[in-house]
Amino acid sequence: MGHFTAKVLLVLALLSPALCRAGANEELQNIKKQIKEKNRLITKTQKVETKVSGELVQIQKSLAEKQSSLTALGRDLAGVEKGIDRTHEEIERERQEAERKKAQINRRMAALYKGGDTGNLRVFFSSESFPQMSENLRYMRGILENDKKLFQQYNENLERLNKLKERLEQEAVKKEGLRRSIEAKKREIEQEKSRKATYLVKVRQDKQSYLASLKELQANASRLQSMIQRLEAKSRKAYSSKGRPAKGSEPARPGVTAKATPVPNQGLGAQKGRLSLPVRGTIVDRFGRHKHPEFDSFTVSNGISVAAPAGSAIHAIYDGEVIFADYFKGYGNMIIVDHGDGFFSLYAHASSIAKRVGAKVSKNDVLASVGDLDSTKGPMLYFEIRYQGKPVDPSPWFR
Repeated sequence: MGHFTAKVLLVLALLSPALCRAGANEELQNIKKQIKEKNRLITKTQKVETKVSGELVQIQKSLAEKQSSLTALGRDLAGVEKGIDRTHEEIERERQEAERKKAQINRRMAALYKGGDTGNLRVFFSSESFPQMSENLRYMRGILENDKKLFQQYNENLERLNKLKERLEQEAVKKEGLRRSIEAKKREIEQEKSRKATYLVKVRQDKQSYLASLKELQANASRLQSMIQRLEAKSRKAYSSKGRPAKGSEPARPGVTAKATPVPNQGLGAQKGRLSLPVRGTIVDRFGRHKHPEFDSFTVSNGISVAAPAGSAIHAIYDGEVIFADYFKGYGNMIIVDHGDGFFSLYAHASSIAKRVGAKVSKNDVLASVGDLDSTKGPMLYFEIRYQGKPVDPSPWFR
């Protein structure tokens, strides 16, 4: 059974209080189930909301830590770059000094070797004594050895500085890679934060939707409960005034009465004797009280039953508005049309429905197709006309 609107329940109450009470009770149970489900969903969304909110706090904290790390790393990188610049300057100074020393040594070596033996003799004869000559030669050799050592030290120093430069450059590359890695992680966290924030918005929207739906369901449940209480009170009153049914008789359809009801001579009321049957077929059950052919019991029908081939078109008898179009237990797929001025028509046991609730229909519009849903007599149409909630015999209305 589909969900009832308040308007449909009121119409069903007019058509049959007992039928409406049964439908209202069933709908109330459905609403209670929906309320339980909405409460479960709200609890779930609240847990998700709390979890996602906590995750966002942690993400924000992680972002702050990463930002702090990036700032510190930026300072480190700036220091490394300055250190590399100083190293370049130091290397350049050492290189120039080494080149100057190297040129000086080369000139002294060239002068020494250019003289050859003559040079040695000049040093020898310029000395005033042999001991002085020996001393001069030792001095020259000492200068030469000292220059060689100095040159070697400069070369070693240059090599050390080159290695230092290489190490610093490697460290700078390493730190740059780390910086890029942290930046990538930061972007990843930002994206995760954005996804979580978007999800949190959706969770909160779902929560508000559930809360609104729950409020509406609770209001519907309250209205249904009040309606059920009124209908039960009305049923008890009617039961007390009429007494118990006779022994051996079957209960009539809810709200049944075979008593003629006067109708106004306007709208659908003015069409009496001019209408066509809503479906082409054979009337197999007529309106009113009937005795069972085998058992000593009576049944009462609020309408007529028309046997027709399955799938045959069911037509609206007059202009109106569809106020119910759904499955109803015991009647199968059922359509109710409000024709105004207190008139309603009912079509049951359909295999399919062609109109929705709220649809405006004209005389002879197709409403549904003949079927056997909830029918005990095969494919057929069960049809009623009601005026102010009371059934009237449809037979005189058709030509």
